[in-house]
Amino acid sequence: MDISENIKKYKSELPDNVKLVAISKTKPNEDILEAYRSGQRIFGENKIQEMTDKSEKLPEDIEWHMVGHVQRNKVKYMAPYVSLIHAVDSLKLLKEINKRARQNERTIQCMLQIKIAEEDSKFGIDAEEAKGILNSESYSKMEHVKVIGLMGMATFTEEEDQVRSEFKYLKSVFDKFKDEFPELKELSMGMSGDYKIAVNCGSTMVRIGSSIFGERNYN
Repeated sequence: MDISENIKKYKSELPDNVKLVAISKTKPNEDILEAYRSGQRIFGENKIQEMTDKSEKLPEDIEWHMVGHVQRNKVKYMAPYVSLIHAVDSLKLLKEINKRARQNERTIQCMLQIKIAEEDSKFGIDAEEAKGILNSESYSKMEHVKVIGLMGMATFTEEEDQVRSEFKYLKSVFDKFKDEFPELKELSMGMSGDYKIAVNCGSTMVRIGSSIFGERNYN
């Protein structure tokens, strides 16, 4: 797997307005450094402990994105350095992020995860719940978190039409929300298998791992 060639391929393929998040979970620091030397600066992890260990040993200008499900009791470990949390699915979690960001004298950017897939295994909230969070008095008083967009994961299926309809639905939610909440700028959808469909449907951020770093070994 030529990591640097893969990074260059995606950089040349993706439109200028689409950010590439290189999903580096389970991958060693050497692989991340190879991507870094090819110009990649945004890396995504799904385990806070692993991301924290990596952040302490790798270049300081890396932007770390938390892309996995977040447990509230672990937020404190990533609060000093995390750049963007993709998968916020409750007001309670936002409150915890705000509290920990305040303790670290910084503001943490977040996205609300909307459930668009059919699988029960996917996390997320529905559009009405997300709107409720953004309109809530609690959120309006938070000074250390900023919701900058929405995130969603399509059903894991070979049926491209289904994936496309799920992404189109999320884009329509995003467009409606933007009228009411102009601070929403990012729409994170699309992974190695479906990023082309996601980009065609209006994604501004794709999360690509195995196509850059090779298959993962979870042993």
